[in-house]
Amino acid sequence: MLKAKNIHFCIRKRPIVDQADISLQAGELLAVLGPNGAGKSTLLKILSGEISCKNGDIRYNGVSIRDYSTKALAAVRAVMPQHSTLSFPYSAIEVVELGLGCQTVSAPDELLKEVMIETHTWKLRDMQYGKLSGGEKQRVQLARVLIQIWEIKPYPRYLLLDEPTSSMDIAQQHHVLQIVSKLKKRNIGILAIVHDLNLAAAYADNVALLKDGVIRYQGETEVVLTSENLEKTFDHPVKVLRDPGNDQLIIFSQVQTKRINHEFKLA
Repeated sequence: MLKAKNIHFCIRKRPIVDQADISLQAGELLAVLGPNGAGKSTLLKILSGEISCKNGDIRYNGVSIRDYSTKALAAVRAVMPQHSTLSFPYSAIEVVELGLGCQTVSAPDELLKEVMIETHTWKLRDMQYGKLSGGEKQRVQLARVLIQIWEIKPYPRYLLLDEPTSSMDIAQQHHVLQIVSKLKKRNIGILAIVHDLNLAAAYADNVALLKDGVIRYQGETEVVLTSENLEKTFDHPVKVLRDPGNDQLIIFSQVQTKRINHEFKLA
């Protein structure tokens, strides 16, 4: 389990993450949602170890993050930041290879091809990374992160994603979340900052709603994603409905709901 307790982080005495408790089980997809400036990315950076936080406790599989070496931590968690920059003229496949680092895997060439085929990046393998589109770069970065934890291991591992689908079209967004969902069967827990509420509703097992650095609500997706909770989190009227065709939650802003109701009346 990835477990964080009483995480408190300030910048210039202003709390960015305020006494946050969060837990992630292997085999679970946890979506972190919240308005801009809520502290989502900072929380992920603290959980990943990118930002050192003196206040609070973070443990991977029962071991404090402070007790992991860089190499040992990389073996139990992989991180995809919201933005990745690259100064060298690498090809796409060379970028993905960076995810192997100093790890020892049984068949690196086969692993590389498998992950790139899965992420729809194999056909891009010889292209210069800098000439790819925003969505293509994001998929290549995802492949780089996935290869770090793709090989099946006997111990739980974790994947931390900061808005992994922000530059992708709707088909690729769902494809990425489907790939991520497959990881649950590999004894991997996934924490993803997600911008689209409906993607979270469709794929997340659990949800955490963050506002002003505070985790206001956390629990099972269908319990947390209510109109009341979302309106309080985003300061905007929200309607949560259920699709009678597949029983899936559908989330609309109130303006969208009014327009849809009007269209139904016209019909």
